[in-house]
Amino acid sequence: MTELRKNDLVKQVNRDAREYGISTVLFRHAVGEILGVNVTDMECLALIFFKGLATPSELARHTGLTSGATTAMLDRLEKAHLIERRPNPQDRRGTLIVLSNERTEELSSVFASGREAIDRLTSSYSEKELRLLSDYLSRLTTLWEEEREKLQQQNMAK
Repeated sequence: MTELRKNDLVKQVNRDAREYGISTVLFRHAVGEILGVNVTDMECLALIFFKGLATPSELARHTGLTSGATTAMLDRLEKAHLIERRPNPQDRRGTLIVLSNERTEELSSVFASGREAIDRLTSSYSEKELRLLSDYLSRLTTLWEEEREKLQQQNMAK
């Protein structure tokens, strides 16, 4: 009976993880509609928001876009006043991409309610539970990165 219960819990956690992934994509899509950009553009903005800045090469790797498609995406985001291109002080030929000050407040307000709700939810767990959640999410992230790399290597071998 214990094994059956564990198998059911494993299935439930995996189902919940899929649902979580789907819900974040749908949320980013809704935010993208508000900002006038597509889901891939939102992934780019999320990376810049998380890191503070990024290079076009990093964004291409993160989104899986070619360099030409990345340039077109950056052009759209710049035209929408969501990003700025700045010279890279470490590389004269390089460019750094940062969020535009012009729309940062708008971006922040769109995510404020969700951030607050996530903080409340996360704070409701004990320290032991938070360690477990953190471990699971960290290992899950690593797993998906490894799976993505496998697919990219298989695709390159074709």
